[in-house]
Amino acid sequence: MTLFNSGKKLLQGTAFAGALAVSATAVQAADMTFRGASLFDNEHAYSKTLIRFGELVNEYSGKDIEFDLRGNSELGIEPDYINFLNQGVAIDYAIAAPSNLARFAPSVPLMDMPFVFRDLDHWNAVLSSGVLKPLEDVILERADIKVIGYAGGGTRNLISNKQISNMEELAGHKMRVMGAPIQARVFEALTAAPSAIAYSEVYNAIQTGVVDGLENESASLLQYKFFEVAPHVTLTQHSITVRPILFSGKSFAKLSPEMQEVVLRAGKEAGEYGRELESRQDGEKLKQMEAAKQIQVHPFAERAKLLDLVIPVQDSYAKELGAEDLLQAIREK
Repeated sequence: MTLFNSGKKLLQGTAFAGALAVSATAVQAADMTFRGASLFDNEHAYSKTLIRFGELVNEYSGKDIEFDLRGNSELGIEPDYINFLNQGVAIDYAIAAPSNLARFAPSVPLMDMPFVFRDLDHWNAVLSSGVLKPLEDVILERADIKVIGYAGGGTRNLISNKQISNMEELAGHKMRVMGAPIQARVFEALTAAPSAIAYSEVYNAIQTGVVDGLENESASLLQYKFFEVAPHVTLTQHSITVRPILFSGKSFAKLSPEMQEVVLRAGKEAGEYGRELESRQDGEKLKQMEAAKQIQVHPFAERAKLLDLVIPVQDSYAKELGAEDLLQAIREK
């Protein structure tokens, strides 16, 4: 075992032990406390969304409930959050990418499959409509995690250590993708060479040449300073992030029916707040980095070709999952 791996395991173990140490305080009957987790600091849209959730719960419940949000990956990373929420330990609520739920429900990554949304209006219409309820039901049944709202709103582009502006330059491009199989399939169809790498390892993987880049939105590019190793942003605009606000099913079941209604209302409204916030900030942060000469932004000359290549992949994936009706409902919204 390398020193790096040993250190990584030690850090993971420390995060897990710390999470377990605080788990006993979550959702106490007398002095109610909800504990949340975020990868980011309190200035990130996801953290602000979770803070807003807490404010709304207190407003609608008329109570003074403590919301203990642990940011900056203090309690690990998103796969850890899913484990904690599923087990009913350490945390009660979090925001996570749908790909982290794929092991419980393989169809969940349809929520933010590349190129599934035409634009921000279509994305917002889908998230406000109840179209995704079949996926929410599967998550609750198989993972015991309740979706209480939808945040997100960052437009995802290619981020690379070299310029990519057409199909020829995209061919063979080594890039990090999220762990859901549909992510790899889509970018393979686009002739790139995707690899699923842990998010915490991406910066080093680019630095050492394991991959040449990743795909992500502006906030994460800025927060994690990926521009230091990958300063080229290609406007593929292939995805608009969907980030479910998640609540532990075990924690939810401990609440009174009245508090359950409050949590659901607050989650929905916090999601609406988060979507407006992140979608607005996304373009602002891209311009900020470009003005500071931290990145170079490139259009993609053959985006229509990307759409042609990806539709058969989407159709095939939905058919495998028995989710053709869901995909069609998303497209028609």
